[in-house]
Amino acid sequence: MGGSIGTARDRDVRVTTLRDQFGRTIEYLRISVTDKCNFRCRYCMPLEGLPWLPKADLLTYEEIGDVVSQLASMGLKRIRITGGEPTIRPQLDTLIRFIRAVPEVEDIALSTNGVKLPELAPSLAAAGLDRVNISADSLRRDRIVAIARRDLGFEPIAAARAAQAAGLGPIKLNVVVMRGVNDDEVVDFARLTLDNPWHVRFIELMPVGSLEPMTEEMVVPSDEILARIQDALGTLTSTAGPARGNGPAAYTQLQGAAGTIGVITPMTHTYCGSCNRVRLTADGRLRTCLFGDHEVDLRAPLRAGQPLAPFVVQALAEKPEAHALLSRRVGGLRALSQVGG
Repeated sequence: MGGSIGTARDRDVRVTTLRDQFGRTIEYLRISVTDKCNFRCRYCMPLEGLPWLPKADLLTYEEIGDVVSQLASMGLKRIRITGGEPTIRPQLDTLIRFIRAVPEVEDIALSTNGVKLPELAPSLAAAGLDRVNISADSLRRDRIVAIARRDLGFEPIAAARAAQAAGLGPIKLNVVVMRGVNDDEVVDFARLTLDNPWHVRFIELMPVGSLEPMTEEMVVPSDEILARIQDALGTLTSTAGPARGNGPAAYTQLQGAAGTIGVITPMTHTYCGSCNRVRLTADGRLRTCLFGDHEVDLRAPLRAGQPLAPFVVQALAEKPEAHALLSRRVGGLRALSQVGG
């Protein structure tokens, strides 16, 4: 494409509303740009890693931009860039520029472990990135190393401040809560919202695939998390949360706080009925449910010059009503890192 991406209005594709078989409108696409990561978080990837995708199988930035452009003609509005760890793929700002050039796209977000944010935040913001979610499972250096199983000098507060300085907001800090590992820090994380305009989200652990010993006994229910915070810091009041957001978090706020506290509850309070998203894997498969076993190959028709609309319609016609995580059926996933969560 010579380094440019045509808009949806340039394409001869059938305009079809992105709606699944249960009437849910899909306007949010999570794009995995790599299956690799510089961390090996205990709940996300095996210590030894996984068999990496061959480079030739990965969608190029131009191809990803083409997918976004075609889906935008069908109603796609919001994009989240994920991995693996997306910031380890070179020149990520190039992809953001391609996506930003699609006029129908209203919001571009990035999920990152934050290691490279102090370095990359200014250029990503200049390219058109709107906001970031930062994985921050501990505020203690030794514990970060133990959870990530890598010592890269990561400091979540420094990452959040770098993003804030670059204008990447609202800033969300995602904390996967694990009993006996980091659940004693939930109050410390909640306290951050008193003085910082950040949105701390506590995520219930999702025991997935072969990631032992991540077990259901380590899940800390969201109701317990919120109760601990209230006991220590005072009453939590329900709030709408950040102005921009695509996810399933339910938000509360401490009195007078600059930020909010959210919970994401895949284990105790499922939210599939309002699902508005699909996922594009790094090798070009459209996955209609994080824990489902159905996906449609978009890479082959894309590289053959075929319109993607019929393949997307097919995928949405088979999108499941709900995930089966509670039955430990995870659609063949060995690790969350394979699809970016």
